[in-house]
Amino acid sequence: MPTLIPAPTRVTAAGNKPKLIDEYVGRVNTKQAELSVAHMRSPGGWLEPGQTPEFREITVVIKGVLRVEHQGGQLDVRAGQAVITEPGEWVRYSTPEADGAEYIAICLPAFSPDTVHRDA
Repeated sequence: MPTLIPAPTRVTAAGNKPKLIDEYVGRVNTKQAELSVAHMRSPGGWLEPGQTPEFREITVVIKGVLRVEHQGGQLDVRAGQAVITEPGEWVRYSTPEADGAEYIAICLPAFSPDTVHRDA
């Protein structure tokens, strides 16, 4: 039988400015460890610490531009585009443009503060 998820849970974000994260599926809202799906909204100029997560992350940008820095350079992922980062790969996300960005992040397994391994 299908399971209705009546509402997301707002979770705390890392970074230099407030970012909204609404988790629909994952460790917080549905107590699932195999997958997380979250709706993100970050303001212009937002920057989070670099990280080397243990999970694969698929990010679909809905509005704006999400910058993804990696060891080989950087990608600007625009509305209508997506990016996949692999476990063990260092990345840092930011929203360099004034209007910020809106995007959906899917993590396999689910996002966890214990497995994201943010830079100190």
